[in-house]
Amino acid sequence: MTCADSPLDSAAKTSAPAPETAAQGATAETSGQSLDLTRFTAARVAVGLTGVSLPTAAHLAFLADHAMARDAVHLPVDVPGLLQELAEAGLPSLSLRSRAGDRREYLLRPDLGRRLDNDSAAMVARAAHEGALAGSNRPDLALVVADGLSAPAVMRQAVPFLREFLPRCRSRGYRLAMGTYVRFGRVAVADEVGELCRARTTVILIGERPGLTSPDSLGVYLTFGPKVGNTDERRNCISNVRPEGLPHAEAAATLDHLLHLALTRELTGVMLKDDRPLAVGNAAASVPGVAAGKGERRGDGVS
Repeated sequence: MTCADSPLDSAAKTSAPAPETAAQGATAETSGQSLDLTRFTAARVAVGLTGVSLPTAAHLAFLADHAMARDAVHLPVDVPGLLQELAEAGLPSLSLRSRAGDRREYLLRPDLGRRLDNDSAAMVARAAHEGALAGSNRPDLALVVADGLSAPAVMRQAVPFLREFLPRCRSRGYRLAMGTYVRFGRVAVADEVGELCRARTTVILIGERPGLTSPDSLGVYLTFGPKVGNTDERRNCISNVRPEGLPHAEAAATLDHLLHLALTRELTGVMLKDDRPLAVGNAAASVPGVAAGKGERRGDGVS
C-alpha cells in the first residue's frame, strides 16, 4: 500500500470539508428559499471561508474599514468650511469650544466635552442678550452641531440633514436661536447652549462612534427644557443618519414629528415616542421569512 492509499489519508479525503468560498457563504436558507443576505446590509455577513480563514479580500476589507473608523475619530473638522455651509443652508452659527483642550483630553475626559469653555459661554450669553434687546421672543429651538466622535459624519451629513429639516421649521413658524458649532462637544453641551439661549428645546447633530461599515454616522438628539445637569433619559435620539442608514429626509421628518410633540406636550425622553404608523419598505417586505418590526433607536457613545 502506498502512502497515498493509507487508511489515514483516505479518511482525511472523505471527512475534510471542501473550502467554502465567499459566494457559497453568501446565502442562507429561510423557509426553504435561498436568501442573499448581502443584498440587505453592508455588515459582515456571509463572507465565506478559505479553509478555516477569511478570504483575503474580506480580511483586507476589514483592515481598511477599521482604519477608516480610527481615522474618523481623530480627523479634524474643517470649521471655516462647515460654518460657511451652515450659513448657506440657512443656519448662521457661532464657533464655540468645550472645556476639553485637545482631542486626547476630549476622549479621556467626557465630562469636559459636556460644558462650554468660559469664552464660548460668554459668546452665547451675549448673543442671547442682544437678541432679547432686539425684541426677539424666546426661541422654540436652539440647533447645535458638534464634531463628537466622527468628523466625517458632521462634514457629510449635517448640512444635507439641515436642508431637509429647516424648511419644516419655517413652515411651522418656529423661532430659532442663533446656530452654534461646538468643537470637542458631547451631547450634553447642547443643554448649556439651550439654557443660555433660553430656548424651549435643543437639537444637537453630532458624529457618532464609528462602526466598521459606518464611519460617518450622524446622531440627532432632542431635549425639551435644556439645562446643565440633564440626564440622557430626558432625550430622544435619532441614530445612524446617513444615506446608507436612515436617509436625511426620513430623519428630518422624524425629528419634525418628535419636535412638534415635544413642544405640545412639553417633554422629551422616555415619555415621548414616535407614534407614527410604521411604513414597511419594499426591501424588508420582500425578504422571505423576515417579519417587519419597529425598534428603538439609540445613541452610540457620544454622551
